[in-house]
Amino acid sequence: MSWFVLVLSGALEAVWATALGRTEGFTRPAPTVVFVLGLVGSMLGLAWAMRTLPVGTAYAVWVGIGAALTAGYAMASGEEPLSALRVLLLLGIVGCVVGLKLTH
Repeated sequence: MSWFVLVLSGALEAVWATALGRTEGFTRPAPTVVFVLGLVGSMLGLAWAMRTLPVGTAYAVWVGIGAALTAGYAMASGEEPLSALRVLLLLGIVGCVVGLKLTH
């Protein structure tokens, strides 16, 4: 269950990171609310998962999932350039996250 919660909180990291970029300095209410809710949910999930998972592993997985999803969404939405090299590098992050799970 800890791994499921950790993956979900990593996905919420991507939500709050993307929302943060859209708040325009916290001047837009809707993205600001999404940011706050995503941040709180993400941190609560990470904290819960860390009760049974090693801190280093949990944090690396959380960051890796959040980073890969945030960058992937930005490329898919056209906010960042899409290239085969960028996709390959993001898949490397995902591969590392899977490796951490397999070695746990």
